[in-house]
Amino acid sequence: MKQRPFPRFAIALLTVTLACGGAGEVPAQQTNSRTPANAPGLQVATFGGGCFWCMEPPFDKLSGVVSTTSGYIGGTVPNPTYEQVSAGGTGHAEVVQVKYDPSKISYAKLLEVFWRNIDPLTPNRQFCDAGSQYRSAVFYHGDDQRRAAEASKGVLERSGRFKRPIVTQIVPASTFYPAEEYHQDYYLKNPRRYRFYRGRCGRDDRLEEVWGKKS
Repeated sequence: MKQRPFPRFAIALLTVTLACGGAGEVPAQQTNSRTPANAPGLQVATFGGGCFWCMEPPFDKLSGVVSTTSGYIGGTVPNPTYEQVSAGGTGHAEVVQVKYDPSKISYAKLLEVFWRNIDPLTPNRQFCDAGSQYRSAVFYHGDDQRRAAEASKGVLERSGRFKRPIVTQIVPASTFYPAEEYHQDYYLKNPRRYRFYRGRCGRDDRLEEVWGKKS
């Protein structure tokens, strides 16, 4: 997972690494217009599902979600950089932090979307990205979220869907550090590179294998 800037998409197709962040920082092609995320009554949810580029889109499309922010959580180094986290020595996980209006969307619905966008069966890896920084986890904010997360995990464990144990962690949220600006809304700023990375990383193929085809 090494950051490499590429001046042209044609060169990127030949040389881009498949790890999250490998495409480097490039000029924005499109920006994501968001509702201001400082309205009263909003709540926060934090999910680790591998590359944070790929965890923003499924939440952004939900009515009631006000903002998503890619970042780092769960480590021991203050103000970590992408290079530090990607090297695997800080203890942080790549995550997406979701601000949402609980009067419009429930935390239970966010959990449902989270599960169906991760591989919950593989420890310290999501798709082509390996290492504890890509662990799948629910970082809960308060006992209500903890209980809801544990209940949703329990439902999946009892469903008989999986032959292997669910390894996704449910742990308290610690200090969240937003990732560098070029990581935010990457799928909107760099749609071609994002699709190339996601496809070559095998994310959608593995999600279909775990959860079945989308209805």
